[in-house]
Amino acid sequence: MLRRLSLAVALATAAIAGHAETAVTSKTDLVSLYSDAVKNSSDLAAAFADAQARKEGVPQARAGLLPQIGAGANYNDTSTDFDQSGRSTADRGSLVYQASLTQPLFRADRWFQLQAAEAVSEQAGLDYSNSAQNLILQTAEGYFAVLRAEDNLSASVAEEAAFKRQLDQARERFEVGLSDKTDVLEAQAGYDGARANRLNAANVVQDALQALTRLTGKFYETLVGMGHELPVQPPAPNDATQWVNTALKQNLGLLASNYGVDAAGESLRQQKSGHLPTLDAVASYSQGDNDGFGVSNSLAGNAMSQTTVGLELSIPIYTGGLTSSKVNEAVQRLDQSEQNRESLRRQVVQETRNRHRAVNNDIEQIQARRQTIISTQSAVEANEIGYQVGTRNIVDVLNAQRSLYTAVRDYNNARYDYILNNLRLKQSAGTLSPEDLQALQQWLKPDYDSSKDFLPADLAEAAKL
Repeated sequence: MLRRLSLAVALATAAIAGHAETAVTSKTDLVSLYSDAVKNSSDLAAAFADAQARKEGVPQARAGLLPQIGAGANYNDTSTDFDQSGRSTADRGSLVYQASLTQPLFRADRWFQLQAAEAVSEQAGLDYSNSAQNLILQTAEGYFAVLRAEDNLSASVAEEAAFKRQLDQARERFEVGLSDKTDVLEAQAGYDGARANRLNAANVVQDALQALTRLTGKFYETLVGMGHELPVQPPAPNDATQWVNTALKQNLGLLASNYGVDAAGESLRQQKSGHLPTLDAVASYSQGDNDGFGVSNSLAGNAMSQTTVGLELSIPIYTGGLTSSKVNEAVQRLDQSEQNRESLRRQVVQETRNRHRAVNNDIEQIQARRQTIISTQSAVEANEIGYQVGTRNIVDVLNAQRSLYTAVRDYNNARYDYILNNLRLKQSAGTLSPEDLQALQQWLKPDYDSSKDFLPADLAEAAKL
């Protein structure tokens, strides 16, 4: 599955061209947004280029074990003075063509270099797959950040309207002498605060939409909302230990770190092999006139050719401590890689357990917040009645209304947290894939209107919102 994910995104990324910002006027769904992200994400394109560049280390390292063939020529113009008194001279030019072949026979350092490069190449592929998996989560986080912000904005609009009604009522009661100026001022302060919250909520919506533009290079006006029919179920299996075991086997970042340790180990072997001898088979062929070969002048002007075949053995005896220093450096790099892997392993275990617990907590939060909305609405009604008969003051009514709309926001935050924490749990376990977005897609509601659907119908009726 990981290979298929990497290949699918790689093919899409390879087709990336311009990144001009364009506007999307129709409603955009989750899968369409992900498709735009795959095609236009500059971060994913950079990760793809990085992976391709790192994979080039394999042919570069392999080249050191393959034959090296070279060709060249040299031309010399020689002037010879025979008699200084008579200043008699002779000029001769020599042209020699050369070809050489070198085949490494024993180069331990280059072999270990190849092994290290292959490990780095595997690590690069996993790092890219990890970036592709991160893009799935980034898409979902950006998408549901907009829906969350829009629902919170709708709740803020409803809250502002409720406080405005309370302000109007307080003014009417003051005009007929049923309350004092303090109630009007308290109601005015409550309304002003609700209006400020609504303005801030509207700004959050625009910030969330702009974040999608950062992700895809396109501007989106509206998204398809998430219906309240989405099943709220515990993770399967609902056992944190099983999720941790899966994460330790499949988490892409952790798998990549394993290859990082392998590469560091091979690099250490490469540096240690600097103490070993090297053996190459060499062959050369030269052709030209005898002057180019330094032959006696008596044979001047004759054409010659020369063929040489042999072995070259090199034994390092002392390099000024360079090899030993490189070995020491490689030892520390290996230790660094192992410690980084252990740190990442602990982080993966922690995140997996935390996210598993978060999903179950979100389920309880959704249920609790639903009941809180009903309870706080009853409290609002009771305080309003008490205010009418004089057993409650305006501050009690305003506080009850604030609690109601806080509960509404908390409910919506809990349901979006549930969606995202499920995806984060799968990412920690290394199982997150585009199919998870497709599974969420079926619960999107094309006719969702946040101004009236920010609460499910039963809660909206119970809360009279």
